[in-house]
Parts: sequence; structure tokens; C-alpha cells
Amino acid sequence: MFRTFGLIGLVVALAIVAVLARRQAQAPQAAALPAVPGSPASAPTGSVRDQSQQIQQQVRQQMDALMQQARPMPDDESK
Repeated sequence: MFRTFGLIGLVVALAIVAVLARRQAQAPQAAALPAVPGSPASAPTGSVRDQSQQIQQQVRQQMDALMQQARPMPDDESK
């Protein structure tokens, strides 16, 4: 009895994963890269190499901007 429920549950879980995988595969590829606010062009243009270099440059600029921000220091209250 429990094996039957376990098998049915496994089949249902696999069906859900299959449906989600199919939807992900059919999703437009432009949605995979989020638009970067403040960038001159939100969608890269040109060859694949140019697109890759542009994305790398955008990530590098974002990381540099994040590294420049001051981190809040925790309050060190001794009791």
C-alpha cells in the first residue's frame, strides 16, 4: 500500500519536473540575462565574443561598485 503511494508520488514529482524543464527550455533566451540598470545598452549587440566581453565588463563594473560601498560595522556592546 505504501509502496503504491510512494510510486505515485515519484511519478507525480517527475511529471512536475518535466513540465518545468519544458517551460524553461521554451522560455525566451533574452529573459536569462537581467537588464543592468544604468548600462548604456541593456541588450548586448554584435558577435557572441563581443556580447561575452560586454557582459564581463558589466559584471566587473558592478563588482567594483559593490566593493566600494562601506560595510556597516556591527555594534560591539560588551555586557
